[in-house]
Amino acid sequence: MKKILVCEDESVIRDFVVINLTRAGYDVVEADCGETALAKYDEHNGDFDVAILDVMMPGMDGFSVCKELRAKNGGLGIIMLTARTQEMDKVTGLMLGADDYVTKPFSPSELVARVDALYRRVSLAKANIESNFKEEIKSGDFVLNLRNRALMKNGKMIELTQVEFQIMEYFFSNPGAALDRTDILNHVWGEAYVGEEKIVDVNIRRLRMKVEDEPSNPKYIVTVWGLGYKWDA
Repeated sequence: MKKILVCEDESVIRDFVVINLTRAGYDVVEADCGETALAKYDEHNGDFDVAILDVMMPGMDGFSVCKELRAKNGGLGIIMLTARTQEMDKVTGLMLGADDYVTKPFSPSELVARVDALYRRVSLAKANIESNFKEEIKSGDFVLNLRNRALMKNGKMIELTQVEFQIMEYFFSNPGAALDRTDILNHVWGEAYVGEEKIVDVNIRRLRMKVEDEPSNPKYIVTVWGLGYKWDA
């Protein structure tokens, strides 16, 4: 069963999300605050594929929950719920390890489509691990392990989220090639993705903080002005 954790303090919105995800075939566990969400995550031994977290909640906010969950599980799919006016919240959530965000108000079809897309990425990762998929891709000082979806730099492990791994896999498969933002978006998030293209830029910022010696002066993930990015190792 596809299992999802929904953390939203407003009962009307939470019920709306739970009903629609249940209809879409998900096993939903709900929480009305951040503290309860973390408790239920532990209670279920982390057996979740995706978590949906509201940003603005009393007590422990969605950012804090996202950070805690990401520390517990690098493979968990995380979607943040943000208000239309909370532009910085979108960036902050992604920088803390979220994979995507959905802006309120949202339609049932949009929410389910975003969850389905993220679930597919998470389930693919699990399938590769369970099948003992051992292939590696080497690029300069880096080794991308396709089985455990991790990146090594000079023998040191760099933990990646699902989205970060897919971007790096795309880079490694196209070394030195200038990749258009739209191509990256379609490859990682899917052609049916209805979000904003800037999600690519935020994830690149996060990746540079992990792989670059000097993130402000990148030499591996290079900006191709007017187009996108390229991997140069």
